[in-house]
Amino acid sequence: MLLSGTHVMEGSGRMVVTAVGVNSQTGIIFTLLGAGGDEEEKEKEKEKKEKKSKKQDGAVENRNKAKAQDGAAMEMQPLKSEDGGDGDEKDKKKANLPKKEKSVLQGKLTKLAVQIGKAGLLMSAITVIILVLYFVIDTFWVQKRPWLAECTPIYIQYFVKFFIIGVTVLVVAVPEGLPLAVTISLAYSVKKMMKDNNLVRHLDACETMGNATAICSDKTGTLTMNRMTVVQAYINEKHYKKIPEPEAIPEKTMAYLVTGISVNCAYTSKILPPEKEGGLPRHVGNKTECALLGLLLDLKRDYQDVRNEIPEEDLYKVYTFNSVRKSMSTVLKNSDGSFRIFSKGASEIVLKKCFKILSANGEPKVFRPRDRDDIVKTVIEPMASEGLRTICLAFRDFPAGEPEPEWDNENDIVTGLTCIAVVGIEDPVRPEVPDAIKKCQRAGITVRMVTGDNINTARAIALKCGILNPGEDFLCLEGKDFNRRIRNEKGEIEQERIDKIWPKLRVLARSSPTDKHTLVKGIIDSTVFDQRQVVAVTGDGTNDGPALKKADVGFAMGIAGTDVAKEASDIILTDDNFTSIVKAVMWGRNVYDSISKFLQFQLTVNVVAVIVAFTGACITQDSPLKAVQMLWVNLIMDTLASLALATEPPTEALLLRKPYGRNKPLISRTMMKNILGHAFYQLVVVFTLLFAGEKIFDIDSGRNAPLHAPPSEHYTIVFNTFVMMQLFNEINARKIHGERNVFEGIFNNAIFCSIVLGTFVVQIIIVQFGGKPFSCSELTIEQWLWSIFLGMGTLLWGQLISTIPTSRLKFLKEAGHGTQKEEIPEEELAEDVEEIDHAERELRRGQILWFRGLNRIQTQIRVVNAFRSSLYEGLEKPETRSSIHNFMTHPEFRIEDSEPHIPLIDDTDAEDDAPTKRNSSPPPSPNRNNNAVDSGIHLTTDKNKSATSSSPGSPLHSLETSL
Repeated sequence: MLLSGTHVMEGSGRMVVTAVGVNSQTGIIFTLLGAGGDEEEKEKEKEKKEKKSKKQDGAVENRNKAKAQDGAAMEMQPLKSEDGGDGDEKDKKKANLPKKEKSVLQGKLTKLAVQIGKAGLLMSAITVIILVLYFVIDTFWVQKRPWLAECTPIYIQYFVKFFIIGVTVLVVAVPEGLPLAVTISLAYSVKKMMKDNNLVRHLDACETMGNATAICSDKTGTLTMNRMTVVQAYINEKHYKKIPEPEAIPEKTMAYLVTGISVNCAYTSKILPPEKEGGLPRHVGNKTECALLGLLLDLKRDYQDVRNEIPEEDLYKVYTFNSVRKSMSTVLKNSDGSFRIFSKGASEIVLKKCFKILSANGEPKVFRPRDRDDIVKTVIEPMASEGLRTICLAFRDFPAGEPEPEWDNENDIVTGLTCIAVVGIEDPVRPEVPDAIKKCQRAGITVRMVTGDNINTARAIALKCGILNPGEDFLCLEGKDFNRRIRNEKGEIEQERIDKIWPKLRVLARSSPTDKHTLVKGIIDSTVFDQRQVVAVTGDGTNDGPALKKADVGFAMGIAGTDVAKEASDIILTDDNFTSIVKAVMWGRNVYDSISKFLQFQLTVNVVAVIVAFTGACITQDSPLKAVQMLWVNLIMDTLASLALATEPPTEALLLRKPYGRNKPLISRTMMKNILGHAFYQLVVVFTLLFAGEKIFDIDSGRNAPLHAPPSEHYTIVFNTFVMMQLFNEINARKIHGERNVFEGIFNNAIFCSIVLGTFVVQIIIVQFGGKPFSCSELTIEQWLWSIFLGMGTLLWGQLISTIPTSRLKFLKEAGHGTQKEEIPEEELAEDVEEIDHAERELRRGQILWFRGLNRIQTQIRVVNAFRSSLYEGLEKPETRSSIHNFMTHPEFRIEDSEPHIPLIDDTDAEDDAPTKRNSSPPPSPNRNNNAVDSGIHLTTDKNKSATSSSPGSPLHSLETSL
């Protein structure tokens, strides 16, 4: 019997379908994918919709009844139409509604942009009002001029000029470059992350990864190389810490080893030459079997010669691997009529079936229970403590004179064995992983290992990786212990119980996918700490889909990962390597810092430009920075600055600080010190030039100029100096944590250097050749040098600012906090139709996956029906069998009526410990070259009837099973 979702890779047999739809293992997984495993959220959503329906319509009972029916058949809605449509128009409209769900960074930026925009609008309105009032009072009250009809066009031109100045102040104040900076930073990061083996599927995952506080990682393939190798062996009563020389092993023992390993491993498992010269040999098939085959190669023996001599079809009987007995056996028939069976499997299990062991000279001798206990204590346990997977190899002979055994009785056959050897197989830790985990721990990120392997191996690997360190008070639990601790007497999971475990938990061994999902959900929902935990999860199997979906950032394995795991993930690791996750953390933090750098620069320009325009307009009746000049400044500080500062490459220094957290403000007190400090310097320079520049440079004053006066050198110097200060302040903005060396790594960012240089060149062209359109007059070399000198002064001023301790400036406030939960109106939380929360969003994603799979089955069933009709044309049509689509024809079917049992993987079901993988039941024939069957798709079953199937030999059966 096979569980739904099992892939039968080899062999033949009959399949009994016991569950379909939401009751199957695949259905359970997709249910978790869709609903995130949170029934409470679903109930809350249901209550919200019921409250809304009460307000809109008095017919409460009818609405609730319809709602219950809709909720029950929600997963199946796309199958209502014959074409597999997407449901009714109402659902289409709801799906098209704008989502209000924002990432943490987007929420902070939106709130900050609104605040800045309101301040800018207020300043621009005040500017226009003051200009208009000043003009009206001065003209018609002080000078007592009458309103003449012929002067009306001139007055209107003045009012238009005032309005343009107000609009200019507003344009400069509104930070429309913020969304652009975010988009550029994310897009640039995604492109660069691809080179670091991170394929980003959801943009906000970059930013979220920068705030990660916990990583739940797989072991095999992620922390380890997934390249099994035999490193120790117990042969002929001698424990070899490394692979012995072939001469050290007796010839008889060597013969047993070579034949036993060669025939008692899947013939699909093999070791191929490396693809590139100097590379490692390629392991094809089961990794554990490849390790055993590699042992033969290390002993200078070739397994292929044995396989050529004994082809697969000559194998008399094969007992394939089973997760309960944890062993695999193959029977050979000798030419004299005798039989020999070779067996391999988990050492502690196979040793219990051994009554003899090969002695030092290669001859069998009696193997007593106390001898077995000694081997367990002196050989197997030390190997396991070093993180090795132990496999026992054994054989048994059946003499020719005796009656042929009853081969179907496996328990009587696989007993009375003779132990050949016990080998220790290592999956080496990736050499770069320990250093990467140290970086994570230094960066304030807790790394946890979640694996299906046994706890001794998991603990040993965790010690090698650095997840555990000697002397630390951390927990290593098995899945069974974890479930026992987090559930109450009724078997229900309690968050309070999880909160007592997860802060100290570092290794979860023998865990099922459900355990992984429970752990991730428990950490995310925990309120033990002030900051909510941001959890990243790695996974490769279909069963990991729910945990990947529930996590804040899900990493799927690009090499070993299934399509469902990749679909549920946010980022795909193209090399299956843990170090790529660390690089994702660096890029995520770099995105956050890039936005903060841009904000520091832009707000400095904002403060200076708005104050200069406002003050200058109020005092001189004209803005020192003209409208076109302000637009150029706006282009510098928005588009070009966002491109320059948002493309800074990450550095290792990003991993030297703790995660910012969800409530960390975008503008820190240090950044506020830089913004106000540089704004002060720039305002002093600009106002000095504005009110005393004509005396300093001995030129005509540009203040109080007539309406259509030509551009003046005075105001051109003010404009040019202002732009130069922004260019050099852009270099200052590269550092936001008070660093002194603002030039560090500047040449690593070619985009930044190009933009600064390009802006300087364009400024020269505007000033020297812009003329009246840009309100500029040509400047002399001396005036240019003064402008550049005053601009470079911002670099020196920045050094002075960095010497002032931020802690001394108590008056500084932070800005750019995220939207707090209490700030959201209760009505909006409870009744906003357009808002889609986490549960609803995940539900829609799960539905899409479910719909896609069912629509494919629809297409496949049409093919089956077409084939059936042509096959039985002219014959009596057989009884029609119902399919999975009959769920739609049974109105009494309810998702909530069924309580699917989610099987947990206990210590007897360990895929990682499997020495080999084949079909889970003995085949009736030794031929193992059959097509793969995916029992996750069941086409011939009915809810209320016993399962049936087509005859195994028919063409229809072949097509159904291949589907």
